[in-house]
Amino acid sequence: MADLTTDFLGIRTPNPFWLASAPPTDKEYNVRRAFEAGWGGVVWKTLGSEGPPIVNVNGARYGAVFGADRRLLGMNNIELITDRPLQTNLDEITRVKKDYPDRAMIVSLMVPCEEQAWKDVLERVTETNADGIELNFGCPHGMAERGMGSAVGQVPEYIEMVTRWCKENYNKPVIVKLTPNITDVRFAARAAKAGGADAVSLINTINSITSVNLDTMAPEPSIDGKGSHGGYCGPAVKPIAMHMVAEIARDKETAGFPISAIGGVTTWRDAAEFMAVGAGNVQVCTAAMTYGFKVVQEMISGLSDWMDSKGYTTTAELVAQAVPNVTDWQHLNLNYVAKAKIDQSLCIQCGRCYAACEDTSHQAIWMKEGRVFEVNDSECVACNLCVNVCPVENCISMEPMAVGETDPRTGQKVLAEYANWTTHPNNPSVLEKA
Repeated sequence: MADLTTDFLGIRTPNPFWLASAPPTDKEYNVRRAFEAGWGGVVWKTLGSEGPPIVNVNGARYGAVFGADRRLLGMNNIELITDRPLQTNLDEITRVKKDYPDRAMIVSLMVPCEEQAWKDVLERVTETNADGIELNFGCPHGMAERGMGSAVGQVPEYIEMVTRWCKENYNKPVIVKLTPNITDVRFAARAAKAGGADAVSLINTINSITSVNLDTMAPEPSIDGKGSHGGYCGPAVKPIAMHMVAEIARDKETAGFPISAIGGVTTWRDAAEFMAVGAGNVQVCTAAMTYGFKVVQEMISGLSDWMDSKGYTTTAELVAQAVPNVTDWQHLNLNYVAKAKIDQSLCIQCGRCYAACEDTSHQAIWMKEGRVFEVNDSECVACNLCVNVCPVENCISMEPMAVGETDPRTGQKVLAEYANWTTHPNNPSVLEKA
């Protein structure tokens, strides 16, 4: 059987599934339940300094975006960092780590951008025997207005400076948690590496307003008639998170830099995809809040079964396998030709493929007598919109044309050696001899 034991920064855990710093990791009771359920590690909810007290709202803290079946697609969170006393958190971290020595215990931190403030909190965190720290440079609401969170994460110079302070005053792994609320995440990752960070984690939540109550005309969640922007998370942010993880993994300056991936991990497949684009492990929040801590058991069994079926024996073998296949658009094979094919034995004759193609695409699907739908290869540009709107899995597929065949749409033959061809400098859609 596949071994899910994961070594991330020298921290060995029974599996690559960690709980992210968030409400589920706010106190000892929750974390103990998480470890009993099987989670490989936790990142304790972000701790602050002994400065002004953190006061959270006492009304609604979450907004939501639902699918048609009321499945939770995304969540907006306006909760701040922990509002419990620093020493209370540190005492609980110490006890839990002592009782679960085989699980990762990472402490998330956010304090004012002053070196002495970081020195003071790091000295106290060291006494807990936690396995490492995560610098929260990503929180987009509440704390950012105080010059912390994403206010730091959006300035590479600040990332590098604070990371260096932490490395000079803490002798265990330092993970830098990056904000997605930035133009190019690679600059932030480079800054973290330059400051001596051992790894980065991403993404933190995306600045958002999920909905507006049209009766009160206030954003949701609403507090006494007012709403605020918050942090967006959940399955809906996964594509954004995967892009950013992949960008760091394939960047020449950060290639091979350890990454802990966060953002919409709900199933074992999500975890495998993140690891394939460069993550050494994954952190989970919304899935646990939606389904409870035992959801990790499905993740563990699913990943293990899939690894067995593919011949992977350790999680390390999976990491970054897809990175060489992530490229820029101009390097895609413009000579590759595929056509949509409809499996008539699976077709339920709903007509969604026809409506989508006829109204919004290339009029490449015919509706014949008896509501039989067929693809017209002479018009099909392989956009695969029909595949995505079809409600029946595998009913429509994209099948590549063989080398030497003539594309009925363009009248050109499918070429064998794309390496000998390049795009025309004035028209990227035209191929010419290199």
